[in-house]
Amino acid sequence: MVARVRTATLSGLAMQPVTVEVEVSSGLPGLSIVGLPDKAVDESRERVRAAIRQAGGELPARRITVNLAPAATRKAGSGLDLPIAVGILAATEQVPPPDEATLFLGELSLDGTLQPVHGTLPVALGAAAHGVRALVVPRGNAAEAAMAAGLTVFGMTSVTELAAHLRGERFRRPELPVKLEGSPTPATDLSEIRGQAHAKRALEVAAAGGHNLLLTGPPGTGKSLLAKALPGLLPPPSREELLEITAAHSVAGILPPDQPLVRSRPFRSPHHSVSLAGLIGGGSHPRPGEVTLAHRGVLFLDELPQFPPSVLEGLRAPLEDGYVRISRVRETLEFPTGCMLVGSQNPCPCGFAGDPARPCSCSPLTVSRYQQRLSGPIRDRFDILAVVPRLAYGELSLPEGESTARVRERVAAARQRQADRLGPDRVNAGMTLAELERHAAVSSETGSLLERAVDRWHLSVRGCHRVLRVARTIADLAGEVGVSETHVAEALQYRERLAGQPA
Repeated sequence: MVARVRTATLSGLAMQPVTVEVEVSSGLPGLSIVGLPDKAVDESRERVRAAIRQAGGELPARRITVNLAPAATRKAGSGLDLPIAVGILAATEQVPPPDEATLFLGELSLDGTLQPVHGTLPVALGAAAHGVRALVVPRGNAAEAAMAAGLTVFGMTSVTELAAHLRGERFRRPELPVKLEGSPTPATDLSEIRGQAHAKRALEVAAAGGHNLLLTGPPGTGKSLLAKALPGLLPPPSREELLEITAAHSVAGILPPDQPLVRSRPFRSPHHSVSLAGLIGGGSHPRPGEVTLAHRGVLFLDELPQFPPSVLEGLRAPLEDGYVRISRVRETLEFPTGCMLVGSQNPCPCGFAGDPARPCSCSPLTVSRYQQRLSGPIRDRFDILAVVPRLAYGELSLPEGESTARVRERVAAARQRQADRLGPDRVNAGMTLAELERHAAVSSETGSLLERAVDRWHLSVRGCHRVLRVARTIADLAGEVGVSETHVAEALQYRERLAGQPA
């Protein structure tokens, strides 16, 4: 007899259907697994044997062959333990054959209990598209899987409970769906940050158009605090965005057990010692990197020049393309990278170059080498530069400024204008050249201003386009249809130091 059980594995964040075929035949007793399994899947033989025995089942003294189809696709992870166990129980007629529209996923302990696995949500999201109507997962993954629409999810605690469920002896109630609702609650409110009106304005423009932002200034002036306030300025994530964010965190295995849903836009701030694989993804079994975990949110690189140049250069294509492609011998995986990049830097190693209050102790050569740690192409990825100067003591006692909630209203209105013009989920930072020419056309006076800026600061063609995209965002914040000279002039304020002399 051959029993077939549906399951799945992951390719990046995409679900790949797998069928577990189990045959019990005469021959030397043994359990073999074929179909390109990795080490974790191959080791499942011992876990499955022990779990079935602990559940009161029997392994017949016959030859058991498990095939993972399609055989040409590499199978990874411990989530195939449960479907293999169900297939053996069904092939030996200890449980009825499972429904073809039911998918099984889960890791087994030696005592027969089910352990949560990574990547349950993307499997659940892809299951419905492949004709799956019911999903059986460990109890710890049930709430996460229930976020996928159109599926009946059963959370099981052990093989014993599942066997009783399949036999109809004790029916398990389906998991109730989780309410998908985003939260815009900021970690830092703008009203808590005194002064820095120019930097706050730059933050608002960046949030409205999805622009990358570089904050530069002496130590202790509030660069990190400003960066942490940025996610709160962004509109609350939609249902689709919540699922994308949570799926990436699920595959990475960083979802808290008691919080199956990420309800706010992510803010990721890796240390400058992060490796290239840690930042953009990779490894022997590729996993999402920090840039993917920041998808639909903010990736903050504090002390940007301290990051290895090779690591920063690896960000260029993912930021431009919106995805990172990781190639291995047998497969090519893609992870989304649609995040805003925010960097911060000091003007020099000691941090006080150009500071009116404290003299810089660095030599001109040291300052030059420090600033050259950021290559021109990396600098060119930033649409906006905001200088964050030292505050005078009197500025610390200024009254509170606008709250994050109030600024977010203007950002939401500007983003709605962009969605009406470009389409859903589109922002000015992602405008194509054709869209830029159509929606950010400049007058002769504005063109003359831009021409003088190009000649003076040697702006690249890409830099010119970024100025126009930022100007279009400034016009959207003002509720104006066209891009005027005033909008371009403000946008140029955010490019001068990037295009000309070192920041």
